[in-house]
Amino acid sequence: MTRRATTLLLTGVLTALLSALAVAPAGATGYRYWSFWERTGGGWAYATQGPATSRPADGSVQGFRFAVSEDSADASRPRGTASFAEVCAGTPARAGSKRVALVIDFGTAADAPGGETPPAARTACARVAADASTAEALAAVAKPLRYDTNALLCAIADYPERGCGEQVSGTSKKPAAAPGKDEDDGPRLGWYAGAAAVAALAAAAVWQSRRNRHG
Repeated sequence: MTRRATTLLLTGVLTALLSALAVAPAGATGYRYWSFWERTGGGWAYATQGPATSRPADGSVQGFRFAVSEDSADASRPRGTASFAEVCAGTPARAGSKRVALVIDFGTAADAPGGETPPAARTACARVAADASTAEALAAVAKPLRYDTNALLCAIADYPERGCGEQVSGTSKKPAAAPGKDEDDGPRLGWYAGAAAVAALAAAAVWQSRRNRHG
């Protein structure tokens, strides 16, 4: 390889390297809202019905999480592993009623509307009529609730004080990762791998240049 060719190769490789380091993954548009979940086995499943139509059985665990999400596949699950036995330990069964364990996760400061601070997550055991909906169970333990004109749940225990499912730009969240894994590890590791590959090419070009110069 001639010195001119080596110089051109180095220029191209370094340009690619700088571009890789300068470009960050673009954010997407999400929505700030309360998502509704059902505990199935040992994990959470996104509810297939709304809380107003869902009618959980006695012994059910239902969850709510406030967060910014792109869609249901991206939605953040309620945190914690509280079971029905733990949440409703002090609420004995009673004929003609049922008990529903509720996990209410107000989310993180990053997902909170401007000027608001999310309350600490809480659990509650709602004793309600046998045919009560999840919305009725929630109203029994976490008032005040706020809904919009389309019956979308906007606030639990008056949080947030304003807004309802509004769009939020610049989100780049992914579905929940495995325990101990960063939710953004996939995109970030791929980006680092690309940068490392370009850096390796640059090192090889430098080595070739030195070899030609001293050959």
